[in-house]
Amino acid sequence: MTDDAPSSLQDEGETEDERLDRNWNEMLQELRVTQTGTQILTGFLLTLPFQQRFTDLSAVQVDIYLVLVVVAGITTALGLAPVSLHRQLFRRGAKAQIVRLTNLFVKATLAGVAAVLTGTVLLIFDVVWSLPAAIGIAAGVLALTLIVWLLFPALVRPRPRR
Repeated sequence: MTDDAPSSLQDEGETEDERLDRNWNEMLQELRVTQTGTQILTGFLLTLPFQQRFTDLSAVQVDIYLVLVVVAGITTALGLAPVSLHRQLFRRGAKAQIVRLTNLFVKATLAGVAAVLTGTVLLIFDVVWSLPAAIGIAAGVLALTLIVWLLFPALVRPRPRR
C-alpha cells in the first residue's frame, strides 16, 4: 500500500482532490514537528564553535562537527523545500505533484534528522567520555531510532482486508 492509497481507516468515498488535501494537511503537521526539531539541532550545532572548549576538540571531533553542520544544513533545506515547492506551484493545478514530492522531502528530512541526531550523540559522548563509548551509544541511538521510526510502524500497519 502506498502512502496515499485508500485504506479502511479513511473515507473511501472521498474525491481525489479531498484525498490530496487530506494528505497535504497531514504532511504539513509532520513537517511542523520535524522542522522544529531540525532547527533546534542545527541551532545547537551552530553555537558550538563559540564555546571556549571548542578549541580543545581533536581533529577527528572537528571533522565530525563539520560533517554534522553540513548534514544539518542540508536537512533544514530539505525540511523547508515543501514550502518553496508549494509557493512556486500554488494554484497551478499541481497539487498531486506537490503532495508526491513533499512525501519524498519528508522522508529525506527524517533520514537527515536521524543522521544529525546520531552524529550529535556521537560527538557529545566522544568529547565527554571516549570514542569507543560514543560509537556504542550512537549506534544504540541509531538502532532505537530505526526501530521506532521504521520497524514498529511496519509491525502495526493494518493489513489489507481480503
